[in-house]
Amino acid sequence: MKSYKKGPHPRARGPDIRGAGNIMHRFANPNRFMRLSQRAVPWFAALTVVLLAAGLYLALVASPADYQQGETVRIMYVHVPSAWMAMFCYSGMAAAAAVGMIWKHPLADLAAKSTAPIGACFTFLALLTGSLWGKPMWGAWWVWDARLTSVLVLFFLYLGYIALNNAFDDPARGAKASSILVLVGFVNVPIIKFSVDWWNTLHQPASIARVEGPAIHASMLWPLLVMAAGFTTYYLWVLLVRMRGEIVAGKIRALRLRQVHGL
Repeated sequence: MKSYKKGPHPRARGPDIRGAGNIMHRFANPNRFMRLSQRAVPWFAALTVVLLAAGLYLALVASPADYQQGETVRIMYVHVPSAWMAMFCYSGMAAAAAVGMIWKHPLADLAAKSTAPIGACFTFLALLTGSLWGKPMWGAWWVWDARLTSVLVLFFLYLGYIALNNAFDDPARGAKASSILVLVGFVNVPIIKFSVDWWNTLHQPASIARVEGPAIHASMLWPLLVMAAGFTTYYLWVLLVRMRGEIVAGKIRALRLRQVHGL
């Protein structure tokens, strides 16, 4: 009789390299996303209201005035979280664009497209509040500071993405072209982050994310963090709402095409 070596059971092999991709695509089904997002939207909306209400109270009432800037420092509680969210949203767009191009995730392009207007609004708010803050501090509404200029470039990148995404009749071609733009433009995000370290700018160096610990007093740090959390939940709330709207609009377009072609 021939002897056969007992090999390993097929299920006893190493982890399937496609596991991560399979998990990702489990949540790519639009119907599953609609069900999950329907549950999440009210929670993010409630968190946003609570956090922003608490943050505004702490920023405008509970926190003290700065010994140098006086009451003008309260602009910081909107300006700084807006600037954080401007970079956070663009980073999320770049990640979604990469997922869409590499794994062809059907919801990734929708996430990037839905994020763009939100990020553009945060960037505009950061530029506006920065000007309001800069006038009493620097004596000018605008200076060609390295950070200010790079944030302005970020705003134009948002606008360019939105325009390019809508410039094609075929949504797939628009998504591909705009994804390339957002990935190339991502190089601007670290420039914004480290501009105060690389160049001599009017902006102060990082005062929160430091190895030595935050340089800002707790009475001002907590309102700032609460406002940042409120801005983050607002982004997630509006993102889900916009993505749901894009899915519904896609279904309507598909139905109209079927009617046109008599299917």
